[in-house]
Amino acid sequence: MSLGPPELMIILVIVLLLFGVGRVSRIGGELGSAVANFRKGLQDGAKEDNAESKPADEKA
Repeated sequence: MSLGPPELMIILVIVLLLFGVGRVSRIGGELGSAVANFRKGLQDGAKEDNAESKPADEKA
């Protein structure tokens, strides 16, 4: 059982009625920046892992 376009539209209309357009757009913006910060953190973590592993490789 999957959600098709009609079901998603109904859910979107209900969410808009419950929270209002302004609050939904603010939540969307916050969610977008949270995802962007998460991706940046993953990239920074990968860079740190690479930096830590290089000196160990050079010693061996």
